[in-house]
Amino acid sequence: MSNGLPQTIAILGAGNLGQAMAQGWLDRGEVPASQLILTRHRVGHLHPFADRGVRVTDDNVQATRAANILILAVKPYKVQEVIEEILPVLRDDHVLVSAATGISIADMRTWANGKEAIFRAMPNTAVAIGESLTCLAGDRGANGRLDQVEELFNRVGRCVRITEDLMNAATVLGACGIAYALRFVRAMQQGGIEIGFDSDTAALIANQTVRGAATILLEGSAHAEAEIDKVTTPKGCTIAGLNEMEHQGFSSSLIKGILTSYGKIG
Repeated sequence: MSNGLPQTIAILGAGNLGQAMAQGWLDRGEVPASQLILTRHRVGHLHPFADRGVRVTDDNVQATRAANILILAVKPYKVQEVIEEILPVLRDDHVLVSAATGISIADMRTWANGKEAIFRAMPNTAVAIGESLTCLAGDRGANGRLDQVEELFNRVGRCVRITEDLMNAATVLGACGIAYALRFVRAMQQGGIEIGFDSDTAALIANQTVRGAATILLEGSAHAEAEIDKVTTPKGCTIAGLNEMEHQGFSSSLIKGILTSYGKIG
């Protein structure tokens, strides 16, 4: 890989998110199967990756020895246990990246006996198709190693560097946000069925419409409200529907949901 990106990546605790990362790098040809290691207690769940040539194991220590970048994709309550497990084989050249919610770099550095190159990353499950938004944080430059991590995740979507104090907010808006968006899409599909479409056609229309809306905002420079104004004509059906949604608390309920999720992390 370019720019000195370490050659072997171990995803320790390859559950849903860990497997999504692996799938994204593999499917896009960004990380060869021979340079990827996945670990999981129930290693049988990783057989599809083994069939593609990825090394799979239930041994975190073995995986750590063979890798340069270590991605902790375990549940938050398991992070300390895994770091202490691999500590005897943790090297100075290891880059440790945690995708666990709510576990600080300071705590991980303490558990890792002061290791410098520790970062936090919060991708979302769209990483599996190369469309993740990944937030990255690191409290020290660690000789440019954060650049290496950013390059890795840029290959499966887009990255934004943030301060660590915003990582919980990033989890809610970027990772939980996938579920919020999908719930909105599902509601559009249900509405489409009620006004006459079969379920497959309603799904296609809703999915492509949402994709188009997101692309307009990502590739253009306009604010969402400016794009809404282009669709809302005086006395038209769009403004009537939008106003009814707002009367029913649409925006308010979404904002309250985001705040509730944020409070749950805190």
